[in-house]
Amino acid sequence: MTNPFRQHFQRTVAATAARGTPASVGGLRDDSAYTLMLAQLDEHRRALKAVESLERKADLKRQFLPAYDAWVAGVLDGAAGAQDDVLMTIMVWRVDVGDYQGALEIGAYALRHALPLPDQYKRSTPCLLVEEFAEAALRAHRAGDAIQVEPLVEIEQLTATADMPDEVRAKLHKAIGYGLSASDPARALDHLRRALQLFANVGVKKDIERLERELKNSANGGQSGPGG
Repeated sequence: MTNPFRQHFQRTVAATAARGTPASVGGLRDDSAYTLMLAQLDEHRRALKAVESLERKADLKRQFLPAYDAWVAGVLDGAAGAQDDVLMTIMVWRVDVGDYQGALEIGAYALRHALPLPDQYKRSTPCLLVEEFAEAALRAHRAGDAIQVEPLVEIEQLTATADMPDEVRAKLHKAIGYGLSASDPARALDHLRRALQLFANVGVKKDIERLERELKNSANGGQSGPGG
């Protein structure tokens, strides 16, 4: 367990490193603190690679993540925008374990500075954020759990002008639509229609029909109520 003094020290070191002068090639840095964090990340990646169960991988990530909290906070404090593979990997891990607010904090910073992901992810940062957030929400929906709409809407706003496959953005609108269907069916319908417009096979046609019926019935009921 990282003690408070060590966390403060690590955060300060990370902020100082982030404000340092980037190397001349690709905005990368070559400082000892960052090298140590990369070494720790490599060790944790090896541990994850030895595990086949996705559930077990998520459990391990939950165990590993606190070791990076101070580093992430320091980099965000420094706000230099230098490429940081540790930071970007932790962003993905936070999504994987359901820490959407924590992932958003890094995601907003990464998008603001146009930071790319480490090579193994093979996607742009906006595309990964949209797809991972949407997939997580849709998994929750399939499991019968409530969808956290606010992070999805924030991701939609942060990536509104980013280029990505239409199928990926369609998933996000589908997830938002599902999340709003009970509380705001009219707005949910707009998102589901947009999802269908982007990708014909997104799988929302029946949901659209259901919401259209519900909204029509609600409108008819309102007209026939007292004083109508």
